[in-house]
Amino acid sequence: MARPLRIEYPHAHYHVTCRGNDRRRIFSDDDDRQAFLERLRKSLEIYDVRLHAYVLMHNHFHLMVETPGGNLSDFMRHFNVAYTSFFNRRHRRTGHLYQGRFKSILFQPDAHLLALSRYVHMNPVRVVRRRPTVPEQVRQLWLYRWSSLGGYVSALRRESWVHYDAVLAEVGESRQRYGRFVQDGLEQGVPTPWKAVRGQVVLGDDRFWAAATGRWADVAGAAPGNALPQRARLLQPARITAEVAAYFNLPPARLQRKRGRCRDQRGLLMELMYRHAGMTQQAIGAHLGGLDYTAVSHERRRVRERMAEDPTLAKGWRAIESRLEDSAGETR
Repeated sequence: MARPLRIEYPHAHYHVTCRGNDRRRIFSDDDDRQAFLERLRKSLEIYDVRLHAYVLMHNHFHLMVETPGGNLSDFMRHFNVAYTSFFNRRHRRTGHLYQGRFKSILFQPDAHLLALSRYVHMNPVRVVRRRPTVPEQVRQLWLYRWSSLGGYVSALRRESWVHYDAVLAEVGESRQRYGRFVQDGLEQGVPTPWKAVRGQVVLGDDRFWAAATGRWADVAGAAPGNALPQRARLLQPARITAEVAAYFNLPPARLQRKRGRCRDQRGLLMELMYRHAGMTQQAIGAHLGGLDYTAVSHERRRVRERMAEDPTLAKGWRAIESRLEDSAGETR
């Protein structure tokens, strides 16, 4: 079966999950979980993505995100690389941490935001084989550290990088009502929402489905893993090179050299060409002095890891990408 195409557009809402390779653990202890959340926070900031809910389980995680910039794939690629790199370094391992690429469901927020948040938050007790009594389940959920639920039921447990307002607005902005809503789900049971998913990727009514499939058609010709917004494909490599060179106060020719002291800047340039010019890695390599496509892939991965650890480099990325987005808007 062909893998479903990502449908990405500004302010889309998604349920996202990743599972460990061979269903193995992706967290060995709380230090791993804390590192995961820190890298998630940084990635949300870099890509201007809004997180509405999350939960960490031993071998997978769930996120509910909104993408004002229509950039889910870019965000998840950066985040997954950042945490995998940390996990592999810390545990002296190599290879894939996750089982395949991340899974995402595009959902209709006015119909499913509240219910999906409850589904996500109930995971720590929903997946156990022998469930305790409802009062004990409530207690376990309220005390579970690795979930956004705490900030939904208590203002004292709010995390600054989680956006609570949209979900709480569905229950009159009352944390008490939200807690009652979750408890009702424990008492009455909550059916799986995934039976109503259409085309493997869309959860919503007929109108939402029609709108989503219209967007799907708009990107159907994009290369796998490179389903960029149309605005990004309008930019020319020379324009991107000029913006990177200007930001770092470098002659553009220096970014064309295979060797030198501009490795991070060249890595950013490769990543920006991939995202905003719609170039393949082979084309990027040819443009930058005849690099093999595997070298381009390596450098793109390396610079994403660097941005996750280096706030200055991440700031440069945001500034350059903002300029490029302005440029794309001027060409429309």
